Order: sequence, then C-alpha cells, then structure tokens
Amino acid sequence: MSDIILGIESSCDDTSAAVIEDGVLLSNVIASQEVHKAYGGVVPELASRAHELNIVPVVSEALSRAGVTPADLSAIAFTRGPGLLGSLLVGTSFAKAMGLALDIPIIDVNHLQGHILAEFIRQKGVEPREPSFPYLCLLVSGGNSQIVRVDNPLHYQILGQTIDDAVGEAFDKCSKMLGLGYPGGPVIDALAKNGDPLRFKFAKPHIPGLDYSFSGVKTSLLYFVRDELARDPDFLEKNKEDLCASFQKTLVDILLDKLVKAVRQTGITEVTAGGGVSANSALRERLETEGRKRGWNVYLPERKFTTDNAAMIAIAGYYHYLAGERTSLDAAPVSRLADF
Repeated sequence: MSDIILGIESSCDDTSAAVIEDGVLLSNVIASQEVHKAYGGVVPELASRAHELNIVPVVSEALSRAGVTPADLSAIAFTRGPGLLGSLLVGTSFAKAMGLALDIPIIDVNHLQGHILAEFIRQKGVEPREPSFPYLCLLVSGGNSQIVRVDNPLHYQILGQTIDDAVGEAFDKCSKMLGLGYPGGPVIDALAKNGDPLRFKFAKPHIPGLDYSFSGVKTSLLYFVRDELARDPDFLEKNKEDLCASFQKTLVDILLDKLVKAVRQTGITEVTAGGGVSANSALRERLETEGRKRGWNVYLPERKFTTDNAAMIAIAGYYHYLAGERTSLDAAPVSRLADF
C-alpha cells in the first residue's frame, strides 16, 4: 500500500499544498500574496488573513491535480515553525482539523529542514540526483544563513550561522532603502546581470569560525550610496547595475568563503544549497565553479523548490512518517527556531 502525504506550508506569505506518493511528487500548488509589494515587505496580519482565504482552495487543487481524494491520504505534514506566528497558526489549525476529520496522523515539520531536504523531492520522469550522506547544506533565505551538516534525513547539525542579518534580509533591506523594489533578491539579481561586479568594493566582515555576518556590508553599501548621492543626485540611477553586481558579489564571496572553510574542516565534499537565496544566479554559478575547481559534488535544487513550497514539507514529513513519528493535536506553532 502506498504512503501518500499531504504537505502544507504557511510559514510566511505563500500558501502551499503538495501531495507525494512514496516520495514522488504528484502536485505542488502555491498561492502567492502580491499585496505585500506595496509595503516593501511582508505584513504579518495581511499574510495570515490571506492564508485563511487561500488554504481551502489550495489544498483542494493540490488533491485534484494529484488525482487523490482525502480518503487516500496516509498523513498530513505541516510547517510548525519557524515563521510568522499568525500564518503558521492557519496551516497548523487546518492540518489538525483535517487530520482529526480523516482520523489520520499529522506530522509537524521544521521549515528549515524542508529546505535542507528539497534536493530529495522526486518527480515523475526526472532522473533523481541526490547527495550522499553526510553532506553540507548552505541554507540561505530571508531569515536564515547557515551551514548545516546533514547525516541523514532526520539528523543534522548547524556548523555556522549568521550572528545578525540573514543574507536574504540584506538583499531585501538594501533593495528597499535604495528604492529598487521588493523582494530584493530577484531585483538585485536581475540588475546585476548587466553590471560590473568589480566596479565597487565593500568591506567584508571578519567573523571567527563558520558564523556569518551581513549587517556590516549592508550598512557599508547604504552609507556609500548616501555619500555619493550628496555629491551627485543621479549617482544611483547611473550606477545601480554596477552597485547591484558589486554588492551581490560581496555577499556571495562571504557565503562561499565560509563554505570552503567548512568543507576543509569536515572533509565532506557533498554540497547542497537550499532556501530562497539559493535561486540567486550568481550564487548558483559560483557554487558550481567552486565545485569543479575543488572536487566537490554540488547539488542544486530546481528554482521552483528553493522558495517556500509544500513539496519540501511533504518530503520532510514523509521521512518522519517512515520513522514512525507522529504529532499530538495539542502541538502549537512556534515563531523561532530556538522554540522548535
């Protein structure tokens, strides 16, 4: 008998539902919230209200595309955290109610674990290419920047993480302050394609160990632009492509410097990336270049699995399900990783 898992993701501003059967993806539906662009960032109250409107039609569509009925489900996996508490509450409550109604187990998933395991999402007609254990995952998103050692699907260790801003946060904040738009990562990536990454230099932090810091380089860019605008009001408009290319290169350099160090320290040459920033074209190119140069085996998830999606929650929940793990109906969502 097949194991069919419904995954539900509602940690931030995307409502998503996915169905997998024995680890193979049958459907993955995402409803994005355009309303936040007007505010230059996610508004938590608006996000939770949108999830309430989207959750039923998104789940219904995921089941329909997968060709399964609620009665066919073996379990429901849901994001318990970290994320926006109001948004998480919608997905958690829906999973509990549906699990109770169908008399099937529910399985809580760490959102970050979903990103870590995104490379294991199997698709029909696509030859799987999966890392061997143990491997290192460069987990980079709007809220997290980590280097994670993954020993098996359910056991991992954080080797290094940001001590201030995450790299995605640096992209978003700088894009917003410079008036380039939101979300900042895709905007800066697009502008950088036509810019000179060597035109401007920004200071890089010197943080011991494998931890990251992005607050300083973000501040360096903003102060630099402010000073140049005082001399030339058209400076930003005339140089935004070079600024974006140089800023993006600096962030990628910081990420890769620590990752190279982690590989040297652990001796692990199986390397993956996950999280929204892993869709960045400069980072993906640099990872592949470093892999070829240093003898790494680099695995990059498809871009559609880098941003928040329920397919990654479903695959993580699938591994928990196989391990016999189940979640109580009194489980509450958590906003911080430390509380998971």
